[in-house]
Amino acid sequence: MFIVSLNYKCPLEEVDKHLDSHVAYLKEEYDNGNFIASGRKLPRTGGVILSTVKNRQQLETIIGKDPFYKAGIAEYEITEFCPSMVGEGFENLKEQ
Repeated sequence: MFIVSLNYKCPLEEVDKHLDSHVAYLKEEYDNGNFIASGRKLPRTGGVILSTVKNRQQLETIIGKDPFYKAGIAEYEITEFCPSMVGEGFENLKEQ
């Protein structure tokens, strides 16, 4: 599993110009089964995406399609982790 942390590199006014296309991109990746959760950081300095793709290279290819990435809106930090414990109802996320 991967955590993708986005940090905005420009004012929110510029981020908002690309927000609709970013949301459409996210929806497409949910439909493709690549993302399981996403949302903005509080305060609004970026966002977080949880992904269950199989490898980092695949994830980097997917991130390369993000309109925020293409426009240079955000920088991306990717962290891979192996969930060994999960709360009730999230057993499908536990590493097999």
